[in-house]
Amino acid sequence: MMESKRMAEVDSEIGLIEESVGDSLLGEEIIGCENPKVIEWEELQQELARLCSLSSALKKASEHKESLSQRIVSVIEVRQKFLAQSNELDDMTRKLEARKLAMGDTMMQMKETMEDVKSKTELLGGALRSLLVASKKVYAAHEQLKEARRQLSGEVGYGNSKRLQKMLRMRQQHMIAQVNLIYPVRSLNEPISREMLDIHSAGDISSETQSSSADTTETPTDTSRPPPASSFTILNQQLTALPLKKASFFADKKEIQRSAVVLGYVAHAVTLIASYMYVPLRYPLRLGGSHSYIQDYAPSVEAGSSDSVVGPLVRTSPKPTEFPLFIEGQDSTRAAYAIFLLNKDLEQLLNFFGAESLGPRHVLANLNKLMEMIRCRDFLDK
Repeated sequence: MMESKRMAEVDSEIGLIEESVGDSLLGEEIIGCENPKVIEWEELQQELARLCSLSSALKKASEHKESLSQRIVSVIEVRQKFLAQSNELDDMTRKLEARKLAMGDTMMQMKETMEDVKSKTELLGGALRSLLVASKKVYAAHEQLKEARRQLSGEVGYGNSKRLQKMLRMRQQHMIAQVNLIYPVRSLNEPISREMLDIHSAGDISSETQSSSADTTETPTDTSRPPPASSFTILNQQLTALPLKKASFFADKKEIQRSAVVLGYVAHAVTLIASYMYVPLRYPLRLGGSHSYIQDYAPSVEAGSSDSVVGPLVRTSPKPTEFPLFIEGQDSTRAAYAIFLLNKDLEQLLNFFGAESLGPRHVLANLNKLMEMIRCRDFLDK
């Protein structure tokens, strides 16, 4: 507003100067262009006085013109300065507008940033609250763990449990050693000394027996060949009369009876080992010495009537089927299946300790492997 007022004053002053200059120039033109005339003597004095007054007026007009020209120059300089300032002001105005636009963009970005910060702050607050809750839970769990460790380290804790477990293993090992004394399984190439029997009867396992037994806990490789079925004895009796053919074809009846006795020994030993190790046998045994039986709870299959369109019917009975562990007076197929089931019980016990069976026809070898596994020192650390 002040600059506009100043500009208006300068314009009005310039207009006044131009009018004054115009009037002076107009008087000069009138004086210069006036036609010469003849002046009478009587009028000369008046004419001279008029000329004097005109000359003085001209002089004043010249002086006024000179002052006006100086004022015009000063006004022009002032106007030039004003125009320069006006241009600078326009540049500053444009720069200010540009800065306003940039400031507006910055404000928008700042607003978006503030909103983003606000949302992230809310998320961080939720995460902190969750972390606080989780830390409290972790602290509570840590306290529970400390309490559990304290309880485990007490008299009824984990150490006591391990001690009791080791005592149980030692007791089981001692009982299996007693079973081995009752039904000793030996290789035909292994001598049996009187001293060994005395040491076994005292309840200790001699170092000679442990050194002679291989590490039977390892699974035999495919390249290893199992020992022959007749290379082991139990109570110095061999299992030779396997029911591969009908019993009527056997010439030696005593051999048949001896095999039935051996199977009775094995059945009794397996029953004792399973009971001592708390392993329920898949095929239970009904002990009867040389006339023992093994039970199978598998469903029996019966054929339907001829006029029925339905195929074979499967009948499940709660009463198990018994198969004889002797050949005399029995079907050789049923006796062979009974020996197969007995070996399956031995395989179950071996698998319970992480070992594999030597084969379906190696009854005494599997029993020897089972008892050697339980009698070895590694059994106490399982």
